[in-house]
Amino acid sequence: MMADNVIELNDAGFDETVHNSDVPVLVDFWAPWCGPCKMMTPILEEIATEYADRAKICKLNTDDARDSAMEFGISAIPTIILFKGGQVQKKWVGLTSKKDLSTAIGELL
Repeated sequence: MMADNVIELNDAGFDETVHNSDVPVLVDFWAPWCGPCKMMTPILEEIATEYADRAKICKLNTDDARDSAMEFGISAIPTIILFKGGQVQKKWVGLTSKKDLSTAIGELL
């Protein structure tokens, strides 16, 4: 169950949500079978709540959205990419702390 303010992305909506956003967009590339991905979910939900009006927090299931995963060269999950103006600003692979993610988003605001 996703938090209300975490956006579920798919290939079709990726460009519109990420590239046409006027606020920073954090995208979590994950899959349901990935244990570490599940550990990231509560962290992302907290960040989504804290940055509700200032950033978009999204999750993209790489099993369902292979095109987007390939476009960004996702080879390991979880991979989290921070976008601003449609451009990749920062990328994390593996478990990432809330502090690291929040700091990076804060620098773009």
